[in-house]
Amino acid sequence: MTTATTPTPLSAERADLLETLGKHRGFLRFTVRDLTDEQAGKQTTASALCLGGLIKHVTSVERGWVDFILNGPSALGDFDAMTEEDFARRADEFRMLPGDTLAGVLAEYAEVARRTDELVATLPDLDASHPLPKAPWFQQDARWSARRVLLHIIAETSQHAGHADIIRESLDGAKTMG
Repeated sequence: MTTATTPTPLSAERADLLETLGKHRGFLRFTVRDLTDEQAGKQTTASALCLGGLIKHVTSVERGWVDFILNGPSALGDFDAMTEEDFARRADEFRMLPGDTLAGVLAEYAEVARRTDELVATLPDLDASHPLPKAPWFQQDARWSARRVLLHIIAETSQHAGHADIIRESLDGAKTMG
């Protein structure tokens, strides 16, 4: 005999994290509504950023930080060991490359978001922490809890949604907010 299991209700904190992250992901995705692949790759401001590249970057950042929650600092790599090729790959996150499609970029973002949301709902302890890897932009000997990492993902997503709004408005006058 099989019995259906009732999902454990989310705590208010986890529900708030998921709602806030979902809201800012929605703002970011909304900026690319009705665009072609070419438009998603167009640089419309003094910055080298484009809409598709921003989504690729946010996808990569979210994936990397979730890997950090699960596997610790090795998931983010060793800054001191980065090669020119590593830096070039990182720069490619901000561009639509030949073969990239907006649909593909959005599908990958949706998959990473699904994985993150599942982790938020099921992680046994949001206080679990790991030391940050050594890098010039991290405080030496700092540790981040899963909660702190999730707040960072929300901040990154929100910041880049704002960038995307400016890029989209420069592209064709469409606005995400306002």
